[in-house]
Amino acid sequence: MSGTDTAAGADLVTYELRGDVALIGLNRPVKRNAISDRFVEAIFDAVVKAQREAKAGVIFGHGAHFCAGLDLSEHSEKPLFEAVQGSRRWHAVFDQIERGTIPWVAAITGAAVGGGFELAASVQLRVADEKAFFALPEGQRGIFVGGGGSVRISRLIGPARMGDMMLTGRSVSAADMERWGGVSYVVPEGEALDKALELAARTAQNAQFTNYAIINALPRIADMSSEDGLFAESMVASLATMTDDAKERLRAFLEKRAEKVQAPE
Repeated sequence: MSGTDTAAGADLVTYELRGDVALIGLNRPVKRNAISDRFVEAIFDAVVKAQREAKAGVIFGHGAHFCAGLDLSEHSEKPLFEAVQGSRRWHAVFDQIERGTIPWVAAITGAAVGGGFELAASVQLRVADEKAFFALPEGQRGIFVGGGGSVRISRLIGPARMGDMMLTGRSVSAADMERWGGVSYVVPEGEALDKALELAARTAQNAQFTNYAIINALPRIADMSSEDGLFAESMVASLATMTDDAKERLRAFLEKRAEKVQAPE
């Protein structure tokens, strides 16, 4: 299946399948792709669809910006408990990306602010246009991160740098965010989506079980003690070698049908 999806929510999120890679486009450019509750549900539906149909996925923003974060006009009217439930729903939806069944790459252009940065932090690989910028203006808005940023962003760049961003409201360039560990690649202006597609297509060629283990075992091992992590690693490594896919790939390497690892260009 290919082409643009026309199901419910396609006005907020576009969906396209290119080979083994699903492209999810945030499609609210007049609001800099600010996220509402309905937007979150549209993202969820597209992610679930991608997990059925694709081996890897890319998330990008239509227009000039990736995502400017929470739709404050909606959030400001919520009762307390509804706000708690909304935050927990964001957690559940973004968890489908972070610890789902396929790897995800974010192509970040323009603003990745607040909830947009939280969304980007839930993927496995982040590609930033050199003109992209990152910010967490919650301190100035009188709110707090609610889409998982206190865990995901903090683990990417460290709590001190995240606290700096929230307290001061400073914008951080793509180059600085790469240096901090918040993005994986910085590319020339206009090339983020192409690079994200290239990386997603590459990950789609990996063994399915290994991709699943990288997505799901690595972050859990990071939460364990050293000894527990090493034990879990042994179990996952042993399971991986038992799959038919792994056996065939190892056989191909030993029979010189697979390329050796090369030095970087």
